[in-house]
Parts: sequence; structure tokens; C-alpha cells
Amino acid sequence: MKKHLVSIVRYEAPSRSVREAVTLAGGLDHLPAGARVFIKPNLVFWSKSVPYPKWGVITTSRVVQDMVELLAERGVSAMAIGEGMVTLKPGDRETLADAYRTLGYERLKKRFGVKLLNVFDRPFKEVDLGDGITLRFNADILESDFVVDLPVMKTHNQTVVSLGIKNLKGTIDIPSRKRCHNMEAGRNLHVHVSRLADPMPSMLTLIDGIYTSERGPGPDGKMRRSNLLVASRDVLSADMVGARLLGYEAGEVPYIAHAARRQGRPLDLSDIEIAGAGVEEVARRHGYDFVYAETEEVELPLPLAKQGIRGIFYRKYDLSLCTYCSAVNGLLMMAIRGAWKGEPWDGIEVLTGKAMRPTPGMKKTILMGQCMYRAHKDNPVIREMIAVKGCPPDPGDILKALQKAGIDADPRLFENLERLPGLFMKRYENRPEFEEDFFRIS
Repeated sequence: MKKHLVSIVRYEAPSRSVREAVTLAGGLDHLPAGARVFIKPNLVFWSKSVPYPKWGVITTSRVVQDMVELLAERGVSAMAIGEGMVTLKPGDRETLADAYRTLGYERLKKRFGVKLLNVFDRPFKEVDLGDGITLRFNADILESDFVVDLPVMKTHNQTVVSLGIKNLKGTIDIPSRKRCHNMEAGRNLHVHVSRLADPMPSMLTLIDGIYTSERGPGPDGKMRRSNLLVASRDVLSADMVGARLLGYEAGEVPYIAHAARRQGRPLDLSDIEIAGAGVEEVARRHGYDFVYAETEEVELPLPLAKQGIRGIFYRKYDLSLCTYCSAVNGLLMMAIRGAWKGEPWDGIEVLTGKAMRPTPGMKKTILMGQCMYRAHKDNPVIREMIAVKGCPPDPGDILKALQKAGIDADPRLFENLERLPGLFMKRYENRPEFEEDFFRIS
């Protein structure tokens, strides 16, 4: 049986730890000096309004810098860093540019000639992934000679984990991303994600687990200092091992199971050779799911149910909830919690994604997002429809919808939406293990 090599290294020092992980995995063996290399970090969210080094959410600048320096040592001069960041304003290019500046990538551009790309400003190519699945990928990554995939080690509230394969979702265009989020049997989110690495050139995956996230992918999860690096020339093997380090067997992660079955791979790591630290000695369970209270009288995230909130049914998200609508979920929860005064609301239902259906008997139905509005704008079950039609939903429209439903939400939350991530990050202030230096280029 062919063995796929994966290294696990404890992060201990700049440069040295990344070098050790890559070397043990043979990550850059046989890389030609003239190779065109595309580097894909994970910069899924960013805020221009708050100091926001997102521990466990985005790739550390330390790992990006160390990887660029390693490539330069190998004689690689044609390097590009590319990302397709989600923002709430369509056409927004400044947020990613601000992230590149703040994270120090401009220094890599000056020092090593690294190109900084926003994939939405670049061409896309349509790729047939088989079984009727077609997505449009950034042309730069497809046309490179080598890819360095730098995901964060985190769990994900829809895909269980988000690692090397999932990180490549940031290289497809917006219509393709929305297409991934459907509930059709055999073509749901898990199936789409499982194929994202299929058209990639030769690739090294280096999973950044210096900081890890529980219940990601956003800043509302629980962050940990884990000091781990995982590297492999085989992205599926890297993800299998990364999942185990987060506490999950490969078969518990649907996108990994789909990819393994398609490649005829076992799910028990028996065809993987581990170099460096042992899996069991460094694995630590990270929860992925947000628990909901679901009864005839209440369907709410558990913290809201424990608060005693009644009269509003906030249905649990499903695989059809795309990144754009999920980005405002935390805002909605905070607004509802803040507006609760102890008196039950009167039969309000909130529906998200593409697949939910209104419940007969509800007095007010909030349809969150364009997809939900299109699906149910003429549904006779709805007694009073309150629609937020945007894609992504506009925060001002969300506030109006809540107020129309009788929920007196605080307007300041919606006026200062970009500051919301800072509220989550305050939990880590004055904790010495959460170092901002990891998100700066020296």
C-alpha cells in the first residue's frame, strides 16, 4: 500500500518550526527553482475598524512569512498570494487590501517581489469536476506550477472541520460559492467541498495550528493556543490528520469521507505515515456545532433559550446557508438577546438559507436573504411576511425587519457592524498566549 507522508510538528520558534514541518513532509522536494508558486492563506474575515489579529480564524503572518522565505531559499522568485475574501459590501476591494497591509504582506512584496492578488479582480476558468458539478476557479492558481495551501486548523459549524481542501473555496467565484450551498442529494456542500482540490497543480498543504478555533469559522468561536503545524504533499492526507488532531475520525467529516471514497482511500489513516509528533499525544477535541434548543415551544440557540427568550423561533442553520448570510448570524443573535425584556414575542419565525420552509400558524415570518425571499415570496402559509431581500442582507434592512416584527433591537449594533469582531476578540485581551506579533511581518 502506498503511504502518504504527513508531518506533525509542535510550533516552537520562528522559521525553524515551519522549516521542520515542511522538511519532514518532503514538502518542497523536487520543486524547480523557476516554479510559479501560488500561496493561498485563509483570510476569511477582516475588519478595518478594530485591531483584529484573528487568532484561530485567519492564517498567522508568521507562517506566511516563514513559507515565503523557504521558497525564496529554493530560488523561487515568482510568488503570488491570493485570496477571495467575503465582505458584506459587493465590490468591496479595500477590505482585503487593508488586511494585506495590516498583516504585513506589503513587506513581502517589497522584499521578495510577492504579488498580492484579490481573486475577484482576476480571471476565472470554468472547471468540470464530474457528476454534473461545475465551478469557476481563479485562473492564477490553476495556471501556477505549485500551490502552497496555508489553512488554519479549525472546526466549522457546517463542514465539521475546515482545513486544506476547504481553504480552496476562497479561489472560486461568488456564483460558484453560492452553488456549493444547496441541499440537493449528491450535490450538497460536502460533495462540492470534497472536489475543490481536484483541479489543483502540485501542492503543499501546511496547516497553521499555532492558534486553533472551536466552532468556527468566524470570530464567535472559542480560540486556543495549540502550537501545531501539519504538512503534507497530499492535501487529503493532511486533512485526515488535521481532523484527528481536532478530535474527529475521517469518516465523521463528510467532505473528507466523500474525497477518500472517490480516491479509494481508507478512512483509518492506515495508508498515512506520520513523521514528527504522534497524533494521539497532541490531539485535542474541538467542538464544531452550535447547540440549539428544539421543542414545540422553542427553537433557538441554546444560550438564547437559557436566557428565557420566547415567542421567536430562530431555526437552526443548514448546509444551504452561504457565507454571506452566515456572516450576519452573530449580529442577529446579539440583537435579539439585547432586545429581550422578559415579555414573549408574538409568534415570530426567522428563516435562513435556501431550504427552510415556513411553519403554519406563525404570525410573522422573517425571510433572511435573497434566496429565502425568492423561495417563499408567494407562499400562502405566511401570514405576515417581513423580507430582507439583499444578497448579502443589508444590516440596515435587518434592523428594520426586526423592528417591524416588534423586536426593539439596538441600532448601534447595526451602525457599527465592523466593530463587532472586536467584541469577540476582547475575550483574549491580556492573555499572554494570544500574541499580536504572530500577525505581523518582521
